[in-house]
Amino acid sequence: QVPLVESGGGLVQPGGSLRLSCAASDYYVTGWFRQAPGKEREGVSFISNSDGSTYYAESVKGRFTIFRPNTEKTVYLQMNSLKPEDTAVYYCATDPRLRYVSFNPTDYEYWGRGTQVTVSS
Repeated sequence: QVPLVESGGGLVQPGGSLRLSCAASDYYVTGWFRQAPGKEREGVSFISNSDGSTYYAESVKGRFTIFRPNTEKTVYLQMNSLKPEDTAVYYCATDPRLRYVSFNPTDYEYWGRGTQVTVSS
């Protein structure tokens, strides 16, 4: 079992920013998913812990940045220009079997408990 712990969620006004963090692992990929009420869980952003390559859903490109400092196992998701439609529970995920980046939540075995992000005025 890999303990993944998210933090950094909260309430922010539209146009604001939040930074999420995930105390992660050294497996090939770490990703952020989100799930809004009544919707399926969707992939948001991913980073390859092997070469630092990053991947984003179209809906967050240009607004979100995923990164992992070289000296840390923590993966961060910097979220700028937040919109009400970004409101969701955000989850960090990883899987020791993956050797590629996947946006499919069923490919991930280990999950954090999630952190709520609410964008509202």
